[in-house]
Amino acid sequence: MNRVTIDLHALQHNIRTIDSWLTERGASWTLVTKVLCGHVDTLDALRRIGVRSMADSRLANLRAMDRGTGNFESWYLRLPHLPAISDIVELADVSLNSEMRAIEALDAEARRRGRIHRVVVMVELGDLREGVLPGSLLEFYERAFRLENIEVIGIGANLGCLSGVVPNIDQLTQLVLYRELLELKFAHRLPFISAGSSAVLPLMLEGRAPAGINHYRIGEAVFLGTDLVNGGTLPGLRDDAITLETEVVEVREKGLVPLGETASITPFETFDDEEVQPGQRGFRAVVTVGQLDTEVQGLTPLDTRYRLTGASSDLAVLNVGDNPDGLSVGDTISFRPGYGSMVRLMLSPYVDKVVVPPIDEFARSVRDEDLVKVPPSLEAPEPGKS
Repeated sequence: MNRVTIDLHALQHNIRTIDSWLTERGASWTLVTKVLCGHVDTLDALRRIGVRSMADSRLANLRAMDRGTGNFESWYLRLPHLPAISDIVELADVSLNSEMRAIEALDAEARRRGRIHRVVVMVELGDLREGVLPGSLLEFYERAFRLENIEVIGIGANLGCLSGVVPNIDQLTQLVLYRELLELKFAHRLPFISAGSSAVLPLMLEGRAPAGINHYRIGEAVFLGTDLVNGGTLPGLRDDAITLETEVVEVREKGLVPLGETASITPFETFDDEEVQPGQRGFRAVVTVGQLDTEVQGLTPLDTRYRLTGASSDLAVLNVGDNPDGLSVGDTISFRPGYGSMVRLMLSPYVDKVVVPPIDEFARSVRDEDLVKVPPSLEAPEPGKS
């Protein structure tokens, strides 16, 4: 038995906290739900909490969102791929773009449907994933600006998503200057600089993020509470929204050093760095989660006395010392997943996913005063500008 439990009250707490941070600074934000992999009960709970702006990188996940009333917007985070243009225009109110050919295809599809599609032009700031080079931005924007069924609502950037570049004030200030240049050149207001992410929250909390960064796309901090820059948990957030429960299928006292000659014949790398002495013994517990289920290296046992030593396809092994709790077969060992581990857990067909409390019980407990106010960014008051 492997089960991910999603604590809706913890999610509600984190959403309310982050929403208050951003509202105080005149910024709007969109909740990034891609880590949920389209999990319907959690998406439903987010709407019941009051979230009306969600973003995802998979069209199937956007389709899983219950839009309910018209007071809801969806953002598509993956760069548009041409065969999916029709679905993108159908399912997403906003998409992030860095290629003119894709924007022109979005324009043609939006014209065919008799609607306007909104885009954020992504700018390369050094993480070397997607983005228009700054030297080409004026020409790129001018071409997009002239398309009749495209509305460019802002510019944006991703930092820390590929190369691990830590966002800094200089990079973010560049975006503010680019926005001012475009507005002056084309005499047209650009409402958004969408460059805020969980990685920018530490800068914002320190009061060092430029006020012009007025739209945030937040995912990891909501679900895991992570401080991506300094490590640990952001102040005021909960880190217990997501828990993995695994079943113990063996507990025995064994030697802690493998016997015989070892070689790189296992399909997965070992990751235990604990120093053990020849002949040293201890209890080892085998649990029912493996590399087919998740990125095991990203799991942290809730009991700090336990230590993961390695995993095969279907099983993981922990050193549990002298087994102080008397673990036995059928017991449960629980973990906190990192972001990469959570994504794979939510995607795995071998892992059950359960919201707590059950969705109907949770819905009855949500009072009007408990609702967060995460309105559609496109309908929010004009975000603050530097």
